[in-house]
Amino acid sequence: MTRRIWPWLRLLIGVGILGALVWRMGATAFVDGLRVIDGGSILAALAIGLLTTVFSAWRWCLVARRLGLRLPLAKAVSDYYRALLLNAVLPAGVLGDVDRAVRHGRRTGDVGRGVRAVVLERAAGQVVVLALGTAVLLTRPALVSSMAGHFLPSGAVLALVLTAVAVLVLLGAWALRRRGASRGRRAFAAGLADVRKGLLARGTWPGVILLSAAGLVGHVALFLVAARVAGSPAPLAALVPPTVLALLVMGLPVNIGGWGPREAASTLAFGAAGLGAGQGLATAVVYGVLTLVASLPGVVVLALPGIRAFADKCRWTASPAGTGPGTMASQWYRTSTSEQGSQDGVGA
Repeated sequence: MTRRIWPWLRLLIGVGILGALVWRMGATAFVDGLRVIDGGSILAALAIGLLTTVFSAWRWCLVARRLGLRLPLAKAVSDYYRALLLNAVLPAGVLGDVDRAVRHGRRTGDVGRGVRAVVLERAAGQVVVLALGTAVLLTRPALVSSMAGHFLPSGAVLALVLTAVAVLVLLGAWALRRRGASRGRRAFAAGLADVRKGLLARGTWPGVILLSAAGLVGHVALFLVAARVAGSPAPLAALVPPTVLALLVMGLPVNIGGWGPREAASTLAFGAAGLGAGQGLATAVVYGVLTLVASLPGVVVLALPGIRAFADKCRWTASPAGTGPGTMASQWYRTSTSEQGSQDGVGA
């Protein structure tokens, strides 16, 4: 039941957030955010996206190899681009990662371990974002309290949110009990062993943290580019805290292709920081478009198998049945040699 209800509930929450933003802010901020994107911002998005994708794919390689799964860096980068594109164009924002995990697991012969490798890799990145977000929360309490006032405008809303959380927890507990306690314990033990081996090993966690931090710096840089493109004149020191909070909220699994919580958090954070709520929404819209641009190399990754199949079909269709380019060249050489010998014999 939880599996059937949660995807629809997540989609409804994302639609509700976007609908509330349009109702409160109007559609002008969305349109303005699309109009200001230029060639320079597109090139910046592609360059920053390349760096962050390589860092993330490298992190995935470290975790997967520690779990005993083979994963070359070049293949990891191409699969990561494919996942980023699918995350950007499909609801929920995680379906690309699901596809990446399953495909890698099937290639290596262990789908379960392939899925756990992706989960651990993404969790490591979120832990770094959470750590930086917590630091921002501690250093900017006024910003956080102002945002909390918008998120929780009344006791009724707080009670409704707590009730929804309690219902979800009860549904999860009921589903876990239906699956069986022993099965749950085995899954928990396997996951804990993979965490120790894939993330907490002495030769793994320093690299995972450094690569996660480098990827986060790339995301922050792209958000700052979006703020400048959207016309924000604020200094970088003032833009970083609301940017980090927006990135922190962006990880909530209630978005539509990444859209929803990010725009709401950016609107509230920029407004609370005195940078303008409309400016925050426009910045988030530009950032959303630039992230889509940064994932466009995934189109090439998706198209490569079809291009290769088409090229092979054309090549073999042009050749006689059962022959290839090397065989055709050999036949041509033998035929031309034979004809030349016959002509020499006639001349003699």
